[in-house]
Amino acid sequence: MTGNNLAQMAVEVLGTADGRAKTALSRAHAKRWFDAREAKTDIPIGSASPPLRPARPERPELLDPRNVPKRRPGTPAGRLAILHAVAHIELNAVDLHWDLIARFTDIPMPPGFYDDWVRAADEESKHFNLICDCLEAHDSFYGALPAHAGMWRAAEDTVTDFMGRLAVVPMVLEARGLDVTPGMISIFEKAGDDMAVDAMKVIYAEEVGHVAYGSKWFHFLCGRHEMDPKDAFHTLVRRYFHGALKHPFNDEKRAEAGLPPDFYWPLAGENPKQTTPKG
Repeated sequence: MTGNNLAQMAVEVLGTADGRAKTALSRAHAKRWFDAREAKTDIPIGSASPPLRPARPERPELLDPRNVPKRRPGTPAGRLAILHAVAHIELNAVDLHWDLIARFTDIPMPPGFYDDWVRAADEESKHFNLICDCLEAHDSFYGALPAHAGMWRAAEDTVTDFMGRLAVVPMVLEARGLDVTPGMISIFEKAGDDMAVDAMKVIYAEEVGHVAYGSKWFHFLCGRHEMDPKDAFHTLVRRYFHGALKHPFNDEKRAEAGLPPDFYWPLAGENPKQTTPKG
């Protein structure tokens, strides 16, 4: 479990099934990366062959999004379901960030690109563990409930499109987290669940950075290819995103992350591709 380059390290994380083990390895590799950077003994980026899909534990059962039971946030069971869904999102985010690192090593990028996504993967690993701790404090665990099977689809659809990956994952999917997390914080505040509130606030603060990384490097690539970022974003989202961009938008936090309204408002309510998500 000691890859000789960053891409191999990423594949090791992707190949680890258990959530706690995956995130422990993710955090260890992130520390190794940044320790080497600080010591000026940089680990080479290298290359590797990431799997099309990451290893996953036997549980949770993965369902078509339409078949995931509705959550009732006013009940303890509903709040547990919210926590479980957030844990699932965070674990997928860990894999999405390491996959981004390993998948596109043929495209030369500055060292700062890898710094950003290793940091993001490390933070997503922390988020997963924070939410798992919340679940366990309520005598539950990640895997106790079914989860959404379609989350990896964005990675599969953009497996050969670097800019498409940046557009859809951080700039659409993670940006949606900025819209909905304040409401989740309010739910747990009303329930008096301080542990969940504290965890959600950490996630909310750090996800702004992840969206910002996506915007920064998307604009970088647009500059490299002399493309208009807004037009390129609209084209790629219409091509790869399965569903509408939903209101309400957290315009303030999106702007903080480098996403101006004219990027996403023109796509609001559009539904360019409505198909059944893959499992």
